[in-house]
Amino acid sequence: MNATPATDFAAVRARLGARAREEGLLDIAIARHDAPDGPLLLAATEVGLVRVALAPEPEDAVLQRLAETISPRIMRAPHPALETARRELDAYFAGALTTFTVPLDRRLSRGFRRAVLDATAAIPYGATASYAQVAAAAGNPRAARAAGTALATNPLPIIVPCHRVLRSGGEIGDYLGGTPMKEHLLAMEAAVTR
Repeated sequence: MNATPATDFAAVRARLGARAREEGLLDIAIARHDAPDGPLLLAATEVGLVRVALAPEPEDAVLQRLAETISPRIMRAPHPALETARRELDAYFAGALTTFTVPLDRRLSRGFRRAVLDATAAIPYGATASYAQVAAAAGNPRAARAAGTALATNPLPIIVPCHRVLRSGGEIGDYLGGTPMKEHLLAMEAAVTR
């Protein structure tokens, strides 16, 4: 049976990506991944998964930012962290995974923003916290607005579950993927934990 041009191209791209990694010519491997609320763009470095871009984020802008902050040597290529992320995201969306284990490269967040994301990562599956609670856990109880800003720029949404952070009155609040996506993720997690 002959391969189709699409499979030939995919195989060539995979070989070129693997060779670029082996020869130290690739700093960021990227891949698209289909998810229930729209396609995701995944990016990984040798350290681990560095970026998850949600459907509303323009891919060109995400890649430009990665090129400016990490390296312009970006390519669609196979990468162990990307494969782990894909497998775990599929299991998460199927309700079969509550904790991600994919290695993370957290270099895109520093200082208080990093502390907020670390506090957010500690929110258990199926639970929620307020912006004020996350700010307090990050070391500054009066910085709820700053915590909101940090969460709005979370480079690893879903994996670092910023969707679990709500306004003090329990309202959903904003989400980069859109309010419907945040509501879907929270409802999915609540249904699984019942």
